[in-house]
Amino acid sequence: MCTLVLLHRPGQTWPLIAASNRDEMQDRPARGPGRWWDDRPETLAGQDILAGGSWLGINDFGVMAAILNRAGTLGPLASKRSRGELVLEALDHADADQAALALSGLAAGSYRPFNLVIADNSTAFWLRNDGRRVVSHRIPPGLHMLTELDLDDRASARIDSYLDRFHAAPVPDPDRGAWEGWTTMLCESTETGDETSMCFSRPDGFGTVSSSLIALPAPGLEADPVWTFAAGRPDRTRFEPVVF
Repeated sequence: MCTLVLLHRPGQTWPLIAASNRDEMQDRPARGPGRWWDDRPETLAGQDILAGGSWLGINDFGVMAAILNRAGTLGPLASKRSRGELVLEALDHADADQAALALSGLAAGSYRPFNLVIADNSTAFWLRNDGRRVVSHRIPPGLHMLTELDLDDRASARIDSYLDRFHAAPVPDPDRGAWEGWTTMLCESTETGDETSMCFSRPDGFGTVSSSLIALPAPGLEADPVWTFAAGRPDRTRFEPVVF
């Protein structure tokens, strides 16, 4: 059950600020953010080595995309396409509007159910595939959380535990590298497999395997996007800057 925290603030210096903990089988091979695709030189993303796609990435046009499995759909099926392809396809576009429009026409049954978030410095979208149809929702400004259920859905124990706390936390300041209010929560851990925590490990090998902090600058701002990445459980692994 991956987690995405999204602060969407059009008109601010950093209009999109995001954090993500990736939960996956710990023996599933992956590479951290990089330009791994020769046919997509503008794409910077983590790479799932097994299927070749990604769970989170940005492009040189300022688009971010993230994919999360919906409840009960962990792992691939031979009869379905890899959901990780969708991050790369979203990042083929120059803005979030174009990407959301293109991917909202997907054949839902070609993939296992997913939540796909596509955002840039002006708009953000949540594409929900429940296995029957893909529906695109515009994400309103403000702070939001997404896991394996719906956006801001308190039926998710993790969202119910953390949404109010993220609302109350200090807003990250990418200019100063100040993320402490968020990273404190991203690093909260348990060894019992209790997935209400943001960071966990279960006896079966499933758990939190990496963490990301991302900020996209406003149009015209002389600044690169910010991405810091922990290549393991963030309570045990240092966040390091991603080189663009």
